Order: sequence, then structure tokens, then C-alpha cells
Amino acid sequence: MTKSNHVSPPKSANPKMGLTARIFIGMIAGIVIGALLNRLFDDSGDFSFSVLGIQVSTYALLVDGIFNVIGSIFIASLKMLVVPLVFVSLVCGTSSLSDPSKLGRLGGKSILLYIGTTAIAISLAVGFALLVAPGEGLNLETNATYVAKEAPSLGQVIINMMPTNPINAMAQGNMLQIIVFAVLFGIAMTMTGATGKRLTAVFDDLSVVIMKLVTILMNLAPYGVFVLMAKLFSTVDFDTIKSLIKYFALVMFVLGVHAFVSYPIILKLLSGLNPLILLRKMRDAALFAFSTSSSSATLPITMETATKKLGVKSSVASFTVPLGSTINMDGTAIMQGVATVFIAQVYAVDLSLSDYMMVILTATLASVGTAGVPGVGLIMLAMVLQQVNLPVEGIALIIGVDRLLDMTRTAVNVTGDCMVACIVGKSENELDTHTYNDLEAGLKEEEVHLEDINKKSN
Repeated sequence: MTKSNHVSPPKSANPKMGLTARIFIGMIAGIVIGALLNRLFDDSGDFSFSVLGIQVSTYALLVDGIFNVIGSIFIASLKMLVVPLVFVSLVCGTSSLSDPSKLGRLGGKSILLYIGTTAIAISLAVGFALLVAPGEGLNLETNATYVAKEAPSLGQVIINMMPTNPINAMAQGNMLQIIVFAVLFGIAMTMTGATGKRLTAVFDDLSVVIMKLVTILMNLAPYGVFVLMAKLFSTVDFDTIKSLIKYFALVMFVLGVHAFVSYPIILKLLSGLNPLILLRKMRDAALFAFSTSSSSATLPITMETATKKLGVKSSVASFTVPLGSTINMDGTAIMQGVATVFIAQVYAVDLSLSDYMMVILTATLASVGTAGVPGVGLIMLAMVLQQVNLPVEGIALIIGVDRLLDMTRTAVNVTGDCMVACIVGKSENELDTHTYNDLEAGLKEEEVHLEDINKKSN
């Protein structure tokens, strides 16, 4: 017998690049292109050309035209999935619970954790701001004014949680009302026997299809992230950032401390899980959140991360993650803490220890009391400033850099959403630790193979 001379082909030295790497490359490329456009089309002028006798600005064509259109479509495609994903997944999760009283435990644990992390976030912000003093010695003047919207009372927020028209709530994207209706609908399905079981099978199939749609959009993310970053950095006023560099750097630093120190410690103490795995698996969702600046728009990716990569069962993730996207505002609380100290120092107003304690309490409670209200971050800040008799007009000083900070604090918020989902899931024995510890979990599901469509059609 002779040995076969067949030699297996060598493995490819250039495996397909992962989704995280492609998103990161798209983000960096967008930032570079945007910054170059910002410098190229400054006060020195613009390049224009004629099309059919019409003068077209190169800057307007790129930024207000191509980048704006593609970026807006990308954001709209993400938001398109939020309502059906939350409703379907929450109905599936609720109907799968054998013990309806478990919902009370899930809600209680989730809300307490979200409020607790918000209190820690703003305490860190106020503490570091007093230590660094970002507003001392600054003489910032602005002609801009800011008129604060009136925040609803806590009682009114609770009343508004009950939908009078569920279809209208879905059309408007009112997340708290959608959550309430989905929970009630799921409980009703559980109580209707065979009819409910047949309907549960339909919702389970819908959930699979929606998650596949999320996967398709995730694979388009590198292009969406590129145009969003290019558009943003082509319009950023770097002079404003220079004048507020101390405030800007401090907020970024505290956000980093909360994400990479506070969250890991809380996760380890309350669940025993390895926090480094959480941070590693949050990369895709964090990059999405950074580029979109919207917890709601990132919600489909956050849900996919919690269930497919972190191993949180749908019965828990479908409740804690949408709730977190509405009431978890750790990043916003950090901005408010630093901004309050900053504005007080700019206006030379001395705040007492009791004032700072009131800032922490007000911001923590306001994160729940203003849930689901448009422009909630600035409304909360206005409430905090009014509580300690600081001029609300001071908000106008920091609006110029808030867009960039909003990107980072949204990434922190979605990380907090998944951390709470993991803690609650572990405490309820609804977390698959094997999936959580598997660094490759969920990666295969991210791949989209269009050739499979041809095979199935044949």
C-alpha cells in the first residue's frame, strides 16, 4: 500500500474580518473623513461645480446630501425594529413564565439596580467634579438662552404608563406603555390554555424572524457608522471643545470609570460572573450606541447581545433591557453631576454639602420620573439646577459639546442595561453560564450568507 500524496489545503491566512473590527474601521474612517472635510471646508471657502446649469456645493453634496441620507436611513432602519422586537420578545418572555409572580421580582430587582447604579454614577460625577473644579477661573459668556421644558410629575408618569390605545403607543414608540401592554398580553396568553399555546408558537416564530432581521442590519452597520461619524465630525465646532476641554475631558473620564470600574465591581459582587467577558462581548452594542447616540435605536443590538452572546434567557432580557433603555440613565446622570458643579463654578455660586446631596437625590429620582419623555437629559439637568437655585441658562454653555458626550454616555447606558440583565438573570437562574463564558457565543449568528437564500429557493 502506498500512502496518499493528497495534501489538505492550508487554512486561509486572512480569515474573514469580524463584525466588531469592521464597525471599528468604519467608525475611525468616518471620523478621519469628517475631520478632513471640517478642515477643508472652513472659512477659506467651498468648492462647487455646475450640474445642468445649477451650482452644487461639494460640502453640501457630501454632508447634507449623501452622508445625511444614508445615515438617516440607517437610523430609521434600526428604529423600525424597536417596537416589534420589544413587543414580540416581551410577549414571548412573559408567556413562558410559569409563575406570574416572577414578573414582580424581575421588575423590583431591575428598577432597584437601575436606580442604584444611577445614584453611584452621579455621586462619582459630583465627587470628581469637586476634586478637579472644571469651571474655576473660566469667564465664559454666551448670548444663547435655554428654556427648560416642564417635567411631568411622578404621578403623571405612572398614570401615562397605562396605554389607552396600544396601537397609538406603538406608533409613537412609547416604550413604557408598550412594556405594560406586552406584559398583560403575555399573561393573558398564559391563562388561555390551548389557544394561548398556539399563539405562543406564532410569537416564537416571529421572534426568530425579527432577530434574523436584526442580524441583517448589523452586517450593514460598518457603512452606517461610517456616514454617521463622517457627518458628525464634519460639523463639529472644535473651537467650542477647546474652550470647554476641562469639562469635556472630565465627563469622559468619569464615564470611563463608571463603565470599566463601577460596572465590573457591581457585576462581580452581585453575580460572581467575570466582568471582563461582559465588557468584551459589549463591543458591538457599545459601538452602535456610540455612533447612533440613542439607546432606543441600539435596543435591537442590545437585546441580541444579551440573549445570544451573554446567555440571558429571553424571559428576563425581554423585560430588563427595554426597561433599561427607558429608565437607565447612568451616563446622563454623570453629565448632570459634572455640569452642575461646572455651572456653579462658572457663575461663582457656592453650593453646600446638602445642596450636593439634593443634586444626587434629584437626579436619581428624575431618571425614573422623566422616563420616556423626549429630551429627557436636558429636562433632568434643568430640574437639578432649579433644585439648587442655579441659572438654567447655564445649560447653553455646554450644549456645544453635548453631542459628542452623548455618544459616549449612550454606550455606557447600554452596557449598564446588559449588566443588570445578567445580574437579574443569574439571580433567577435564567442565565446560561456556558454561553456567557463562551467567547465565540453569538458570533456565528451574526453572519449572513445570501447563498443560503438561493439554496432554499431551489
